[in-house]
Amino acid sequence: MEGGRSRPPPRCPPGVEERPYRSASGAPLALRRRQHSASCRELALRRPRLQLRSLSAVTSAVWLAAYGIFVLSENSMVLSAAIFITLIGLIIYLHFVKIDQESLLVIGSLGIQVTSSYASGKESTTFIEMSRVKDVVINEAIHMQKVIYYLCILLKDPQDPQGVSEVVPLFQSSQPRLDCLMEVYKSCQEILDQRKEAPQSSEMK
Repeated sequence: MEGGRSRPPPRCPPGVEERPYRSASGAPLALRRRQHSASCRELALRRPRLQLRSLSAVTSAVWLAAYGIFVLSENSMVLSAAIFITLIGLIIYLHFVKIDQESLLVIGSLGIQVTSSYASGKESTTFIEMSRVKDVVINEAIHMQKVIYYLCILLKDPQDPQGVSEVVPLFQSSQPRLDCLMEVYKSCQEILDQRKEAPQSSEMK
């Protein structure tokens, strides 16, 4: 920072729009929207990355506690166990718990791809064929005496055209607030509406 001025935020690539939002708990989120084509959009919710300061604080607290036990018990195995448990716990946390980004790729002619990107770099992807998608809706639930909203995909019931066989919740780790969910919902509905209108226009020809 020079002359008391802060650096401007990084610019998004062409065709990409990013807006700040908040999660249900008040944590900052960033919604990045990329328009690949009229019937293909990618929506990604990014969470703050793991801070080195907080990681160092937790590690130091565990090792100090282990050192205190070592001083009292004079058992060197305590220190070795503390280091081993800390490393294993960190690997599990980064690889299976800490999610940095959740994305939704909606392709009108193919389906919906849901991807979770973990802090370790691992990605978990689920693809749902568009023929199985009945609708994308916003539901509400009561948690800890609070009303929370979540986005979900309704899957068609093969036995009942009007029924729903399964509900697939989205952005479970990010838990964005309603204003953010509305933006994602509108983008999904625009593509779903195009798909619904396509058969009607072909029948009229």
